[in-house]
Amino acid sequence: MSKQKLNIVHLRRGKEESLERRHPWVFSGAIERITEHLAPLSEGDLVDVVTKSGDFIARGHWQIGSIAVRVLTFEQEEIDQSWWNRRISEALGVRKALGLVDNAETTCYRLVHGEGDLLPGLVIDIYERTAVVQCHSVGMYHSRTAIAEALREAYGDKLEAIYDKSSQTLPFKADLGAIDGYLWGRCAEKDNVVLENGLKFKVNWEEGQKTGFFIDQRVNRDLVRQYSKGRKVLNTFCYTGGFSVAALAGGATEVVSIDLSERAVKLADENARLNFGDDAPHQAIACNAVEYLKDIDSSYDLIILDPPAFAKHHKVLGNALQGYKKINARALEKIRPGGILFTFSCSQAVSRDLFRTTIFTAAAIAKRKVRIIGQLTQPADHPINIYHPEGEYLKGLVVYVE
Repeated sequence: MSKQKLNIVHLRRGKEESLERRHPWVFSGAIERITEHLAPLSEGDLVDVVTKSGDFIARGHWQIGSIAVRVLTFEQEEIDQSWWNRRISEALGVRKALGLVDNAETTCYRLVHGEGDLLPGLVIDIYERTAVVQCHSVGMYHSRTAIAEALREAYGDKLEAIYDKSSQTLPFKADLGAIDGYLWGRCAEKDNVVLENGLKFKVNWEEGQKTGFFIDQRVNRDLVRQYSKGRKVLNTFCYTGGFSVAALAGGATEVVSIDLSERAVKLADENARLNFGDDAPHQAIACNAVEYLKDIDSSYDLIILDPPAFAKHHKVLGNALQGYKKINARALEKIRPGGILFTFSCSQAVSRDLFRTTIFTAAAIAKRKVRIIGQLTQPADHPINIYHPEGEYLKGLVVYVE
């Protein structure tokens, strides 16, 4: 039994049902009232959630918005340093079971994936001996010292630095004045080289997008590698060239990487040269991928579409689906007969069925015969909490085009 006395969130009658199914969110509309035992309730505070009749049901971080509480536990247990140590240790145990820890071929992986690891609002990626922390909630941001201590406890001398990169992921209205920086230790090099499936990649967690690298495409990049032999490959929205390097490793005759960011295409080119030298058959172009697809000829026989999230919430879902339909129709129209298209959506608001229907529509517009030969998702180190299906954000299809 916890000794912590917390402010209490009282639910409306019947609104406890989702929590009884262990869904980790409490929506603001489910709340009847709040009892403040302590100082006035502030965003990020720990709160207890109780039913209409006053029975304890969950404990979590309070936040402002439609999701009012992110649940940390369904037990009346103390959220102290030992609790954080256990949760981080459990997450590490899962990655050990997956064979990702002390792996000579892959030295980067996701350690904590929010709700999937029962730590909603928290992401932690491991790059060699550095942990990069991203807090997506005020409660997690306030807990970052305890999180850093738990990481040191779990890894011991295998960890040399912990970097906090939360300034761009925290709620804007929280106005915390967050500044990215090292919570502990310091890595000697800003651009570090990690391995993924034996391939080398430069990662700059201080200045790059997300935590520095899109770890969630690791398995899918390896599949591109398997399909690339003898093919001319176009990698759109390439970022740091992960799919491009995989295609080159698979024996692609030529790879063209496209991204709107000049810095991204420069890094994609650096990663190609890092693995295959200056003579690698790779070209990186900074331009609008959607416009580039409009003007290409039919010389590509493997195309990768991995755009940023077109829909971060349901309000813009319609526009997002139009965007996915447009770029996929263009790729399907242009790809060489016998070509293979890898197409993805990382929009949580776009369901697997909706994405598949959108690709069906794009194929009909392109008037091509299309077979689905693969259905893709996020890798095992981005686990989905079975009680939180919203955690399945990455959807992908591999299609063969006649």
